[in-house]
Amino acid sequence: MSGSLTLVQYSNALVYASMIAYAAAMVAFAASFAARREPIVEVGQVAADASADSVGAVATLAPPTADVSTAKSLKPGDRAANIAMSLTWLATLALFGGVVLRGVWAGRVPWGNMYEFSITAALAVSLVFLGMSLRTDVRWLGLFIVAPVLLTLGLAVTVLYNDTAQLVPALKSYWLLIHVSAAVISGGAFTVGAALTSLYLIKSRVESRVAAGETPGRWGSVADRVPPAARLDMLAYRTYVFVFPLWTFAVVAGAIWAENAWGRYWGWDPKETWAFIVWVVYAGYLHARATVGWSGRRAAILALVGFGCFLFNYFGVNIWITGLHSYAGR
Repeated sequence: MSGSLTLVQYSNALVYASMIAYAAAMVAFAASFAARREPIVEVGQVAADASADSVGAVATLAPPTADVSTAKSLKPGDRAANIAMSLTWLATLALFGGVVLRGVWAGRVPWGNMYEFSITAALAVSLVFLGMSLRTDVRWLGLFIVAPVLLTLGLAVTVLYNDTAQLVPALKSYWLLIHVSAAVISGGAFTVGAALTSLYLIKSRVESRVAAGETPGRWGSVADRVPPAARLDMLAYRTYVFVFPLWTFAVVAGAIWAENAWGRYWGWDPKETWAFIVWVVYAGYLHARATVGWSGRRAAILALVGFGCFLFNYFGVNIWITGLHSYAGR
């Protein structure tokens, strides 16, 4: 027992250590973001971006990955951004260790209650962001990723913490690993996509104001620190294209698991219902991207509606609504 207690104490210590590193990274990302400058594009560029609603047209606007070797000197905010990225990697490594040790202590995958699911969800958001950073420079996005990760961990350790190591009978299945891992990764991608979509809406609005000869407005200070709207839109779209099949798999795997656990594939349990609603909204978003008149800002708003449904499924259904998913709220 003492060995088990030591494992859970080490797990908790690593989670707290990751929070310290994430907090330091958030400060560094904030300093970098404040120092950044991305000029608002000219009127002609805004018009070109507005016409690039098809997938192919948007994809062609993707800039090449930055070649660090050709950089003559660091741009304003780069040094702080590099420190922030290093701290994010360190924090993610510590959090990964905390999640693994939690699972070793419990003798199962660490997804048996809301605390465990929350720290794993925070880890998934970080991993999606860091994975994206390996392909393109997204240091400007770090502040909007690390902040919700830190908030999730804070909620987990202060409100949702639970020492229980036992699973209810319905969760004692290999489908726990299959279904929940897909759902957790999807949650990480949805969060990154929502951050990109929100920034796209801000940047697009400011670009439109500039194109009309107006002042940037109250969001100008944010818009002139992020890439052009076309690139933000492209990154968000690619994120949703990646996550939608994965979320589809999570819903299908959940139905198969439900048949094994409760003898039916679908019973309109609150968790099942809201998972399906999330799927429908994001399917509507992807369809809207290919539909004349619904691409651009309106499609982006639809994507944020989908993220709102996902958050309600994660917090509202899990904590406040009673259903067959009896582990909810634990």
